Amino acid sequence: MKLAFTLEYAGTDFSGFQSQKNALTIQYYLEEAIKKITDQETKINYSGRTDAGVHALSQVFDFETQIKRSNENWIKGINSNLPKSIAVKNIFNVSDDFDSRFSAIERRYSYVIYNSPNKPLFFDNFSYWVANDLDINLIKTQLNMFLGEHDFSSFRSSSCNSKNPNKNISYVDVESVNNFIIITIAANAFLQNMVRIMVGTLIDIAKNEKKMSITDIIDKKDRGYAGKTAPAHGLFFLGPKYKDEFDIDTFELNILDRLKY
Repeated sequence: MKLAFTLEYAGTDFSGFQSQKNALTIQYYLEEAIKKITDQETKINYSGRTDAGVHALSQVFDFETQIKRSNENWIKGINSNLPKSIAVKNIFNVSDDFDSRFSAIERRYSYVIYNSPNKPLFFDNFSYWVANDLDINLIKTQLNMFLGEHDFSSFRSSSCNSKNPNKNISYVDVESVNNFIIITIAANAFLQNMVRIMVGTLIDIAKNEKKMSITDIIDKKDRGYAGKTAPAHGLFFLGPKYKDEFDIDTFELNILDRLKY
């Protein structure tokens, strides 16, 4: 049988999600936790590879097993063997053709900016502090220019090895509450560092440090025209979206609810 799980994590102390040699990653801790309660080596599939310092509210992973446990015991067993900054939330029984990565039809991220002259002492690891006053209406106007299918070569890292730079942005939004500005972007897939470069460029435009529009930068198809890469610690993976046939409700749609409490 195949099981799928949603989990959340604070990425501050990890070298990203994907397993790496000589590095502590979220995948490593998950597979070790599963091994401790099953006595079996397990390789998981996952919906999105997040970089070091990036957080997640609804990452999805799956694996095959013949071990029978109640859903409650699966969650409790795995969580009892994880660091406190990683937590499994939900479990789903899924069909054999389900794959956390390849079955996803959309992925959604939010980026949190703390816009204030004063440093956010208690949110330092979970937001990007920008002291300059940012024009949220300008951000909204420029953000909407990302919508649709484009060649996003201007918004990929130099080390990105994706063969296809064309991605379809299906949803964008910007909201503010108190000193927080939250930029949310959904697409079928993303290039390496794409969201962080998009946000960094929007910030540069909102600070009047870059005069080109997002449309003009997209048309250049050259990383040199985009803005700085925003730091990892402001980025949250909200989760993937799947077809209804898989019956997995994963989206953590609004990060504002987390910031209000």
